[in-house]
Amino acid sequence: MFDGVAERYDLMNDVMTAGQMRRWRRAVFEAVDPQPGQRILDLAAGTGTSSRPFADAGALVIPCDLSLGMLRVGKERQPDLPFVAGDALALPFADGAFDAVTISYGLRNVERTGDALAEMRRVTRPGGRVVICEVSTPTNSLFSKVYKDHLLGVLPMLGKVASSNPSAYAYLAESMATWPDQQTLADLMAAAGWREVAWKNLFGGTVAIHRGLA
Repeated sequence: MFDGVAERYDLMNDVMTAGQMRRWRRAVFEAVDPQPGQRILDLAAGTGTSSRPFADAGALVIPCDLSLGMLRVGKERQPDLPFVAGDALALPFADGAFDAVTISYGLRNVERTGDALAEMRRVTRPGGRVVICEVSTPTNSLFSKVYKDHLLGVLPMLGKVASSNPSAYAYLAESMATWPDQQTLADLMAAAGWREVAWKNLFGGTVAIHRGLA
């Protein structure tokens, strides 16, 4: 499904979030706090746009994605990044291989969230960290209703107008509507072995950044 939207994926993200995506990426960067020489796994990295800042900071970042189409476009645009094909439920990396693991807007696309969180924990060294950026539940009840009843309905329409694969954006709206709230995701992280789990709401809770320690 994501192979078919790879070419315009980054553009559509900017359109759908009215440019807020760049701010949210910056917030993820600050939460990961990459240092030169650190090993960072960027899951659901797509075309590597999220990975680029880590590499520029001197970290050894590996962009990893299940979609070969995304990886192909990413390698064309950023040939210096070591893109790796990988399934979040069976990562092709050794135990404790990374100082940090991060995933943005991709965890809800994995079939078994808890298993993916445990797999991310497996490849993170003791004391390492995880940073998860995902859609979440608005903190204002009135806005939450508008968000679910109306704003999510706009996504399939945008897909029909601006994407070659409208069904991908219909799926996107469905996955956003059914994704667990902030506390539920935090509980899943703790159950998978992550410690000191906390989160920060962005844009009124429509997006949240969760963090934890291995």
